[in-house]
Amino acid sequence: MKAMTISIVAVCGMPGSGKGEFSRVVEKFDIPIFSMGDMVREELRKREMPETPENVGHVAVDLREKFGDGVLAKRLIPHIESQVTQNKLIIIEGIRGVAEYDAFKEHWDENFKLLAIESDTEIRWNRIKTRGRGDDGDREAFDVRDTREKSWGLEKLLSLSEIQIKNNSEIIDFEIEVQRWLDNR
Repeated sequence: MKAMTISIVAVCGMPGSGKGEFSRVVEKFDIPIFSMGDMVREELRKREMPETPENVGHVAVDLREKFGDGVLAKRLIPHIESQVTQNKLIIIEGIRGVAEYDAFKEHWDENFKLLAIESDTEIRWNRIKTRGRGDDGDREAFDVRDTREKSWGLEKLLSLSEIQIKNNSEIIDFEIEVQRWLDNR
């Protein structure tokens, strides 16, 4: 009997590019989604810290400083592995650093792919202003977050991605692009 081929696809993109919207489209098809950001938010809850842009940034940096840049990926791999035998496709939402990419690539090799969602800066900022998440903040916090995530290697991930989806127009257009990718992968 031939083993099922699994694809682990990590989704990267700058804040506000559409990673969460991507996941909302994909989850309609019962595809497991694991969020890197949810791991940071869970750590905030453990530390009993409110979800603010400063606290999210502090915890994300603190975890990387204490345990290495690939800490979130290494913590997530066992959770994903628990789903591998039941699913042909698994999504990791919000990969932000090269060390995370390296950990996933080392673990899954050719079964691991990187998908980039690309959006213009002002479009991303306008989305963030309206979505109302606790970790978003004002324009200064947005710029700080962009800089922090770039320092982890997010720009390099965008250039390494095997799959790119542009997200500069209406949500319906983006949903169609995500659906097209799912249909043709």
